Amino acid sequence: MDNMVTRQEHEEFARRIDAENERQNRRIALLEENGQHINAMTVSIEKMAVNMENMIAEQKKQGERLEELEKVPAETNRQVKAAIITALTGGVIGAAVTAILSII
Repeated sequence: MDNMVTRQEHEEFARRIDAENERQNRRIALLEENGQHINAMTVSIEKMAVNMENMIAEQKKQGERLEELEKVPAETNRQVKAAIITALTGGVIGAAVTAILSII
């Protein structure tokens, strides 16, 4: 019975164990809180990724619409040029025919 622990040693050991348990419990609580923050951030990042995908799709649509709008003035310009050339050609031919008819 030489290995017996005194009451005082046992109480000191129990206090140290309790202090260690409290320290571990605080660490676990902090880890749980950090885990919750990480989960919240993960959800936020997922939402942001979905929003970014939607924004990219919308930008693609707007780009396509902008391309179409940019084509309109070019097409109109081409039509105006064709009309002017046709009118000038018609005028020149009309004048030539008139001149020929007036000679005859």
